[in-house]
Amino acid sequence: MASARKSQWKTFQRFTENLGNLVFNEAPKVVRQLQNSQTVLQELQRAVKITANIMAMGLPPPPQEIAAGRPVTSTSFPTAQRARKLVYAPDLDGRANPGEIVWTWVVYEDDPTRGEDRPVLVVGRNRNVLLGLMLSSREDHATDRDWVGIGSGDWDYEGRQSWVRLDRVLDVPEESIRREGAIVPRDIFDVVAARLRTEYSWR
Repeated sequence: MASARKSQWKTFQRFTENLGNLVFNEAPKVVRQLQNSQTVLQELQRAVKITANIMAMGLPPPPQEIAAGRPVTSTSFPTAQRARKLVYAPDLDGRANPGEIVWTWVVYEDDPTRGEDRPVLVVGRNRNVLLGLMLSSREDHATDRDWVGIGSGDWDYEGRQSWVRLDRVLDVPEESIRREGAIVPRDIFDVVAARLRTEYSWR
């Protein structure tokens, strides 16, 4: 009987010791973890709010890094150096031709490690390298001599007005094309072609 009571007492002592350890040692850790979780949650909420504000203001997203192994358009030349005969020959057959707008990953001139997917007007080719003129929907190009307006089309899913850059030609590896965008109407292509012939010695 005495031994049974002694065993029960030891069990009770172990229970109270474990309870004390939980209250005085483990409980503060749990509280700290909860506080850290609250802090993380607050930081995430703040980041979401900042992102929402940026989107509401219409500011561009931060530049994206180039994915490893992804073909990119990283080379451009003054347009006169790529002068050649212009032929309008669009045909959405899976092979890009002059007069078509295609999409490719174009690196930034000031940071070759970053860039963005953008539409490009095909104006010629060197074997498997397309010669393309970069498009933009930025309205400040309307007054820039190096850009010419081509209106809106299927290449822009928002239906915005677009401009084509004339003073630089991109060397676009054909395997870097993401998708075919659209065909530029003949009269619009002729406007671009006239500028290339007049100002950059194309034929």
